[in-house]
Amino acid sequence: MPARDARRLRDLAPGLTPRSVLEKLAAGQMLDVHLPTTDGREVVLTRHTQPEPDQRLVLEQLKLKLPEQSPPKITPVQARSQ
Repeated sequence: MPARDARRLRDLAPGLTPRSVLEKLAAGQMLDVHLPTTDGREVVLTRHTQPEPDQRLVLEQLKLKLPEQSPPKITPVQARSQ
């Protein structure tokens, strides 16, 4: 961990170690939800899980925010084999 990151952690969240922060935030996940449509296309939603209260507290202490959920992507109609 670079010195400035360790200093920021010490200043913003005294008592937390880099390891404890990583362990706490490791439970967060990113996933793609694939939804088929009736016309052969697919809607793909890339989502991150909502933080648990203890994860939210760590994020707040470190003045971090999760990115907004991205808009859905729609894939074109797949060519059908004959």
